[in-house]
Amino acid sequence: MSIDLRSDTVTQPTETMRRAMAHAEVGDDVYGDDPTINRLEELASEMLGKEAALFVPSGTFGNQVAIMSHTQRGDEILIGEDCHILMHEVGGPAVLSGVQTRWFPTYLGHADIDKLEKMIRDKEDIHFPKTGLICMENAHSSGAVVSMENMKSVYQMAVSKNIPVHLDGARIFNAAVALRVDAKEIAAYADSINVCLSKGLGAPVGSILVGSNCFINKARKNRKLMGGGLRQAGILAAAGIIALTKMTERLYEDHKNAKYLADRLEEIKSCYVFRNRLDINMVFFTLPESTINESALIEGLLRENVKINGIEDGEYRFVTNYGISTEDIDKVVQAMKTLISAHQ
Repeated sequence: MSIDLRSDTVTQPTETMRRAMAHAEVGDDVYGDDPTINRLEELASEMLGKEAALFVPSGTFGNQVAIMSHTQRGDEILIGEDCHILMHEVGGPAVLSGVQTRWFPTYLGHADIDKLEKMIRDKEDIHFPKTGLICMENAHSSGAVVSMENMKSVYQMAVSKNIPVHLDGARIFNAAVALRVDAKEIAAYADSINVCLSKGLGAPVGSILVGSNCFINKARKNRKLMGGGLRQAGILAAAGIIALTKMTERLYEDHKNAKYLADRLEEIKSCYVFRNRLDINMVFFTLPESTINESALIEGLLRENVKINGIEDGEYRFVTNYGISTEDIDKVVQAMKTLISAHQ
């Protein structure tokens, strides 16, 4: 098998998941009578401390249906300058919900509260759009975790302005491990949360959106509008249940392996690891072109059955995940050393 460090989206379902999927009790989810979907949604809402939950096909779908359910067309939503919703969801808020996005400055995912508050529109001024939603992300796609203090400050400010907060919590359980808190404590500082089941948790498909009963009722209708009304989806939900009950308990292994990978990469001369973004299972680093060029590294590692992504914003990103061992990491680093030596 290959060693795949491109993302934690490449995880394969466990054998336990596969057996559960094969024997899942199913029904028609649009009618609300798929018992396995219902169990997954009840479990998710309980784990995250919200009234209700909704199974959706993907994390991007979950974020976009949340935006649609919180806002009205013509609203403005405020999003961190380097959040996934803004950077990697194809302009979905404008296309799907008819809202405009405006970004607020962040540092490692942390919002500058004073600057964020000043960006909220005066709803009485006829020239301005209404500020309809604030979006946060935790764990952040930069590899950093946002502190509980910052989450609380944003939420309290938003509540005082009567503005809902949506959390892209695709990796909220990674954040919980890093912060040493229950995921429910993070979720308390948002009105809705999207949680990905198919990243480090290993399920093959799907995300969960949680929030109040009223919000989830709106989201369920909008899911149908967006083409996400599913039928015998309990086959997928069966894997999701195991993702939440079992796979959340092993995420610390991926974090530990990421730190080991960072240590090993620093053995390579001129490799610079961003230690301040090593909170979860992601390692960001730079390698100068003079050391080895991008294509040579990608192609050389692929010949060794190692898959990586290319440079984005001047950086490489390696992601540890279920199935990646310390032995795999040793093999990757040794292969990199050999390739670099050959290119000197």
